[in-house]
Amino acid sequence: MGLAIGSVLVFACAALFAQAPAPVRRPPAQVRSPEIGPDRRVTFRLRAPAAKEVSVSGEFMRGGKSLQKDEDGLWTVVVGPLEPEIYNYNFTVDGVRTIDPGNPEVKTGSTASTIGSVLEVRGETPAFYEVHPVPHGEIHTLWYDSKSLKYTRRLTVYTPPGYDPAARTRYPVLYLFHGANADETAWTRLGHVNLILDNLLAAGKIKPFLVVMPFGYPAPPGTGASGAGASGAGGGFSQIATLFGRDLTEDVIPLVESRYRAYTDRDHRAIAGLSMGGLESLEIGLNHIDLFSFVGGFSAAVSPAAFPQTFASLTANPQEANQKLHLLWFGCGTDDSLFAASENFDKFLTSAKVKHVFKQSEGAHTWMVWRRYLNEFAPLIF
Repeated sequence: MGLAIGSVLVFACAALFAQAPAPVRRPPAQVRSPEIGPDRRVTFRLRAPAAKEVSVSGEFMRGGKSLQKDEDGLWTVVVGPLEPEIYNYNFTVDGVRTIDPGNPEVKTGSTASTIGSVLEVRGETPAFYEVHPVPHGEIHTLWYDSKSLKYTRRLTVYTPPGYDPAARTRYPVLYLFHGANADETAWTRLGHVNLILDNLLAAGKIKPFLVVMPFGYPAPPGTGASGAGASGAGGGFSQIATLFGRDLTEDVIPLVESRYRAYTDRDHRAIAGLSMGGLESLEIGLNHIDLFSFVGGFSAAVSPAAFPQTFASLTANPQEANQKLHLLWFGCGTDDSLFAASENFDKFLTSAKVKHVFKQSEGAHTWMVWRRYLNEFAPLIF
């Protein structure tokens, strides 16, 4: 009898447990990262229970800073207060560099090495590169068949507020180049070129002009010839500049002047770029002063050893160069590894008696510097 009762209890308990719902697994709370406090201190967080070491590095600090892990596997660190700016940063998890999975703002380019997270710290008033309540221009993407490079490419074009393709008004053109590992969208996504020019135009500091931003490599993204592995300061970038220069002069400029209400004379053409694009703008622009009257280079990746050969046509007749060039402007931050090269270029041009402006500023090889340079360079052209 006792055995029978025991068996019934065992079966009843088994049935009860079989009918009980499985415990609900609640997803971990959403990680907020980065979190910007009212004092502009920034908290970075990463949920990584199995990780042994996590650090953050970015343009807001030298080196990196370790995150601390709590009992739930949440890593945290606070940095700052930070100055209002747009910064790039990355996490490093057990030796692997990665983006912040809690942050949807991501910096991308033409190669994987450029991928990072973006942190924007705002001030009490909008910065010169932020959206202001002013009329805004438009951004266009234009595909074209490059006859010189023999493949289909694309470029980005900024048209100022009020641009009307059917009107008679014509506009000057700035040809503006990105740096290594980036692409033709970099100046809009990271440089905020359209917002900077919208604000300058509304303030009456510039005249309206078009900005044309081509892809700065001669080969498609993802191929060996377009990545950083096929280039480098000096010879590699100069070879890229030569091929890219053909695409610019033989394909891009004729295309732009046929599709947009652009002036077609040198007095209404400017050329500028950053880093690799700075080398391209200086080499192409200064060897084609018949095409460009304004030339700029931001943290240009120039090679001093190549100056005499690269710029031989410029220095052979400095009087003609000074007459034709309305402006030769280049700048570099003192914390930039390319600062010495810019100093040497300044000395080279001074020795050759070529008029120019050399801007020395604080900062490293970052968009923080290049946005400021564009904001200073734009009012000097046209």
